[in-house]
Amino acid sequence: MMKIKKGDTVKVIAGKDRNAEGKVISVDVKKGRVLVEGVNMITKHAKPSQANPNGGIIRKEAPIHISNVMLVFKGKPTRVGFKFDGDKKVRFAKSTGEVID
Repeated sequence: MMKIKKGDTVKVIAGKDRNAEGKVISVDVKKGRVLVEGVNMITKHAKPSQANPNGGIIRKEAPIHISNVMLVFKGKPTRVGFKFDGDKKVRFAKSTGEVID
């Protein structure tokens, strides 16, 4: 189980996009990578196709390792832990101890 989910707001803590914040678009559990909106932008040269008749240079996000991002909870980056709330496993912010979801 991953500590970061699709739709979470995260802050980049390492790499060329350090201190950038964005929303998680997708999570790759097997590779341990996340796709964050507006972070780690790459240029891709595309041939003309039916989907893109002109082709050209496309700017898009590339995956970033999950260890390089930190969940933002109530405006501050925090580490995430798991605990049982009754019989349900929930995520909680380690800085405040509050349940995230």
